[in-house]
Amino acid sequence: MADERFNPLIVQSDRTVLLEVDNPRFEAARDCLARFAELEKSPEHVHTYRITPLSIWNAAAAGLTADEILQSLTSFSKYPLPAALVTEIKEYASRYGRLVLRPADPAATGSENPGRIYLESSDPYLIEEIWRNDRIRRHLTGRTAQGYLELLPLERGRIKQGLIKLGFPVVDRVGYVPGAPLPIRLRDCTRAGKPFALRPYQQDAVRAFLAPASTAIPNVAATNEANADANSDSPIHGSCEQTASYDGGSGVVVLPCGAGKTMVGLAVMAHLSCETLILATSTAAVHQWIREIFDKTDLSPDEVGEYTGEEKHIKPVTVATYQILTHRKRKGGDFPHFALFNQKDWGLVIYDEVHLLPAEVFRITAEIQSRRRLGLTATLVREDKREDDVFTLIGPKRYDVPWKTLEQQGWIATAQCTEVRVELPESLRWDYAVAESREQFRLAATNPAKLPVVEALVRKVHAGESILVIGHFLDQLETIAGRLGSPLITGQTGSRRREQLYDAFRRGDEPVLVVSRVANFSLDLPEASVAIQVSGTFGSRQEEAQRLGRILRPKASGRPASFYTLVTRETQEQSFALRRQLFLTEQGYRYHIADGDEIQ
Repeated sequence: MADERFNPLIVQSDRTVLLEVDNPRFEAARDCLARFAELEKSPEHVHTYRITPLSIWNAAAAGLTADEILQSLTSFSKYPLPAALVTEIKEYASRYGRLVLRPADPAATGSENPGRIYLESSDPYLIEEIWRNDRIRRHLTGRTAQGYLELLPLERGRIKQGLIKLGFPVVDRVGYVPGAPLPIRLRDCTRAGKPFALRPYQQDAVRAFLAPASTAIPNVAATNEANADANSDSPIHGSCEQTASYDGGSGVVVLPCGAGKTMVGLAVMAHLSCETLILATSTAAVHQWIREIFDKTDLSPDEVGEYTGEEKHIKPVTVATYQILTHRKRKGGDFPHFALFNQKDWGLVIYDEVHLLPAEVFRITAEIQSRRRLGLTATLVREDKREDDVFTLIGPKRYDVPWKTLEQQGWIATAQCTEVRVELPESLRWDYAVAESREQFRLAATNPAKLPVVEALVRKVHAGESILVIGHFLDQLETIAGRLGSPLITGQTGSRRREQLYDAFRRGDEPVLVVSRVANFSLDLPEASVAIQVSGTFGSRQEEAQRLGRILRPKASGRPASFYTLVTRETQEQSFALRRQLFLTEQGYRYHIADGDEIQ
């Protein structure tokens, strides 16, 4: 019998789980934890996970039981599990499945309203509690003789939102409409001499998304190339017969920036072969999606439309921005472009960068629960703490793989992160001391002492490499662009001009681009090997991860990517920088601290 003292886990009553990296059973334990716990920190020697109600419900949605969770913890733990935690895991796991939404079945429900759907439970006391809850009852239309609660299909999302706030996730078995059929196939691997095939982890992500909710997801923490038997008969590469009762097809795929989330979306589209609405973060992201659609699928220009502030063409596959959807003429007015959700018989809605989903789009998403929904993201961290709304309205996490795992397998580039600290000039010290908090941050972020450091990094340390200089404050970026003699791209840069500069960067004609926040999201510049962050949006962990992601595509030269953050010492900016870096250090990245004078 194995000595438990040599096991890699320490399970604690505060729901944290400590995992020893230098342990022979590390990888096996990590793979188990990935199914029911959230990774919080992953420095060199001990990784920290946290078990939360949402992580347990994600596991339950994938078919994992409380007993299986507890067995996994017991088999890897050095010490007996805390009794309180055992009770909590059982209790939270038992809540998943106690409430079920089902389509109308008059024979079973005793209802004479076949156009409605029904909330049922084997627990009559829970049903009574819900019926008497004023906030929930407003979404209900009645109660049947058998005790089922009736609601209109339009309330399907809102009832799920309300109940998860009470601590009871709803299992949605109403199903999905198939949507208008649209044959979509991925192109052959040998097209035009360009090798193309789904990577093993991308195939696993597609299978996990399409699997019925009762089917466990694959081993997501350590995807192995050996499980990649991608053949032409795989449902990933073809179409399928569509049925409204199929209960797979809603949820979130979490993959690092540069790992090819777009390819997962295209493969899902090819499998379902239905009219699809894709929502992206910017016009540049829309154009990138459209380029990938034409490059990797057999769809024609007549079948793919752009719906942005520049063009509004609704076609069988339509790619739109969140900004156009949330545009309205006046505050408090209607959102006229929400009508896009009902313009076509969509069978699938893809939410790119789902962690940035605007609150207003949550609202309309609550109304379209009959459509299959795929969320794509590099992180489920939301600064507004609405992760439970993503779980409820988009779907549970279906697939996740750590950044460092893909880095070790060579799918994304190795990254070296450096925080460069500079002094605030004496001439600005008094202004900083007497300024209000927000102005203090601006003074620190736009510190002119950063300019010679940027020049040294561009012209000496990384001369000849493809470099992005990224910032938040436009006046600072204009100054930097002028000193470097490099083009500047901001939100005011026209789409055509922006694409011209991106193309020049890809060709190497423009080795340096100075970019504002428009470069945070869905920007496909695989040649970029260096990112210099001169200012950011306060302590946004999302932004830090997105900016690092701009340089994580593997380089033909095999050289590592370099990510620099310039920070003014002993100011608010230094405190915010620590928070920004938290997500990346939790993923296993280490920041080297350098002095600005050393680089110059």
